[in-house]
Amino acid sequence: MWTYLLKRIGLALVILIGASALIYMLTMMMPADYIDNQTAAAVQNGSMTLEDVMRLKELYGLADKSVGGVAKSYGKWLTSALRGDLGFSFLYGRPVSSVLKDYIWISFFIALFSFVIEIIIAIPMGIKAAVNQYSAYDYTVSVFAMAGTALPSFFLSALLMNLLAIRLRIFPLQGLTTATKVFAQDAHLAIFLDKAWHLVLPIMVLTLLGIGGTMKFTRTNMLEVMNSDYIRTARAKGLSERTVTYKHAFRNTMIPLVTSLSGMLPGLFGGAMITESVFSIPGIGTMALRATQQGDIPFIMGYNMFLSILTVTGMLISDMMYMVVDPRVKLK
Repeated sequence: MWTYLLKRIGLALVILIGASALIYMLTMMMPADYIDNQTAAAVQNGSMTLEDVMRLKELYGLADKSVGGVAKSYGKWLTSALRGDLGFSFLYGRPVSSVLKDYIWISFFIALFSFVIEIIIAIPMGIKAAVNQYSAYDYTVSVFAMAGTALPSFFLSALLMNLLAIRLRIFPLQGLTTATKVFAQDAHLAIFLDKAWHLVLPIMVLTLLGIGGTMKFTRTNMLEVMNSDYIRTARAKGLSERTVTYKHAFRNTMIPLVTSLSGMLPGLFGGAMITESVFSIPGIGTMALRATQQGDIPFIMGYNMFLSILTVTGMLISDMMYMVVDPRVKLK
């Protein structure tokens, strides 16, 4: 087992280095960087010259975008990253790691609650749809699942905002706190409840968008397992349908589900760029979107490498979870 883990960790390091090189190259190939975005108006009105812009780019390390220059700057970035230094954000004027640490938890709690609710709703729906294949319930939830999967996040966000926030006035429209409320310094519970109420709509959007895919995945795998020989044998032995479904069929469905759910780890910490932007939530997704639009290369690199590490970690966790859901799997 330990030999297997060491091999997987070694492979993960190789993947991360390759991913970092690819991300850095693509980031440097962006049509405009942070300096271009900040000096465009000054160059247009004549208050700055192109020579001034190039001097600024040299100061920020963005001047040489040739193959050799990109390789050299990537080597410097990789050396710093291995020491735990992800660089200094041009846009936010702070270390990248500090920005990630401050804004990641809002996105994490939004994604965590939506993920938990999605699992609680989608998996039982998928199991029931598989057990009652071609029934009215199966057709109904399948149609709603496909609709939820097909809806763009910005459209669903705007729809729920218009219905529940503007027309019915049940939930606040945008933001993380109510601007018209003044809280006492020790009113921690009231502040927490106000923020939680503002996060209901974003959580609802992410949950509705994720239920369809998880439900269809569960249904498809359950149908495959339910047609197996050992399921027919269990029924022939006189076991109840509930025991056959949940103890025998669903246990084997867990293997592909674990693989699917392991990919959720980057989503928990990565934030939902579009949803957070629509609802004006100051999460890590919103911060990453602004940095990408402004060409903030250090933050783009730090954010994407953070997601890469989470992705590789999720794959490693899924490999380990195979032993839990299926005792036949041995890691060697």
